[in-house]
Amino acid sequence: MSNKKKAINGGKWITISTVISTVFQFMQVAILARLLNPSAFGVVSISTLIIAFFNIFTNLGFSNSIIYKQEQDRKVLSTLYFLNLILGVIIFIAIYFSAPLIIAYYKEAKLSEVIKLSSTYFLIVYFGQIYYFLLEKELQFKSVAVIEIIGAVVGTTVTITLAYSGFEELSLIYGQLSMQAVRTILQIILGRKYFVPKLYFNIFSIKEHLQFGIYNVADGFIGFIQSNADNIIIGGVLGVKMLGYYTIAIQLAVFPITKLNPIVLQVTYPLLAKMKDNLSGLKTSYLTILDFLSYINLPLLAGLFITADSVVPLFYGPGWEQTIALIKIFVFISFFSCLGHPLYTLAFTRGKPKLLFYLNLATLAVKIPLLYVFSKYWGVTGIAMAFLTATFINLVLNFCIVHHLIGDFIKMFLRNLLKPVFFCLLMIAIIYAYKMLVGYTGIINTITQVCIGGIIYGVLTLIYKISLSEIKALKKAI
Repeated sequence: MSNKKKAINGGKWITISTVISTVFQFMQVAILARLLNPSAFGVVSISTLIIAFFNIFTNLGFSNSIIYKQEQDRKVLSTLYFLNLILGVIIFIAIYFSAPLIIAYYKEAKLSEVIKLSSTYFLIVYFGQIYYFLLEKELQFKSVAVIEIIGAVVGTTVTITLAYSGFEELSLIYGQLSMQAVRTILQIILGRKYFVPKLYFNIFSIKEHLQFGIYNVADGFIGFIQSNADNIIIGGVLGVKMLGYYTIAIQLAVFPITKLNPIVLQVTYPLLAKMKDNLSGLKTSYLTILDFLSYINLPLLAGLFITADSVVPLFYGPGWEQTIALIKIFVFISFFSCLGHPLYTLAFTRGKPKLLFYLNLATLAVKIPLLYVFSKYWGVTGIAMAFLTATFINLVLNFCIVHHLIGDFIKMFLRNLLKPVFFCLLMIAIIYAYKMLVGYTGIINTITQVCIGGIIYGVLTLIYKISLSEIKALKKAI
């Protein structure tokens, strides 16, 4: 099978797994929002934040370096494997014994058990992680999809079952751990044909991987701070309950985008890595990716923006109305973020991860003062607005780096963007008119609004963007 066919087939499987895991995630949040209070979501959000932070150091950029270098040496892979296991144990110990410090900052006693339990994540994940990287390198996206689907089903089932049994915030932690345990087992089973570790460890044999990962870790560290400074401030200053509202808003407005974009980026990175010296091909591929991401994300975000006041009460139940204003801000954050995501694939393809480090460092320098000033005057809404402003500045700098890597692309990008923006503005105007004339509360009105938006965008797409014959040809290729 050619790389092109592998990419199409991979995109199909990653799409299937993403849709299924996203549906299960939303189902889980919708059910738990009726069983748990905002404080429980805030507590778990802090735990997730801690895991994400320490993940920066355990990965060390090996996923990207293995794919970039197309690594096959068993000794090198064995060293990487055992190094990850060692770092996992070290980080487990660090998190477990740092619980008192974290509790002191957030002033929440429930964090003690949550953090100690969450720390076992690092004793599980790194047994199978390298197999996951190798499956991606070999374009085995069907296997990757199977792992994600089964993990999502198991994790959601465990979480909901325990939540109904009264485990409260611990239900989410046990669900995450069970999901990762299943993923790890499947990663080992499906990936062993590409690598079986041998008793070999030589830190000098992975020198190139470590050098590649230095900027990746530095970028990850700075990126984590600048991406999560808002969560850190809200939890510490405004409390875990307000963090819970903020987290739920992110779940609805940002989470879908973080799930959809990897469908494209996860499949294209191994392919782009094989054509890293073809500058013209990279530019064409980047514009294609950017056009595709903007076209599929824009209608989803525009639809959420205009229907948020209908969707939130229906989806989460009563008591979550404070998230509506935050969701409308996060819609724009999500869109700017989705336009910036392809740079990460491009930078690693060109072997220049240090550019990402500089980008996040510059964004952080802007974001921290904004968070301080905006939160002082406008509280949690101000924090969201500071996040939005910093994200827009990040995108501008992002595009400057892309121009440096592949040359001029802005004119073509803006030309491609005009159609979906116009389609979305028309969609918003018509839905708004419906809400004013008919109403927006209740399941019937919500479904009607969604259908109106989908029909408008779909019809305009068929008329002005892609014909039925082209869709049939694509379906046949898949």
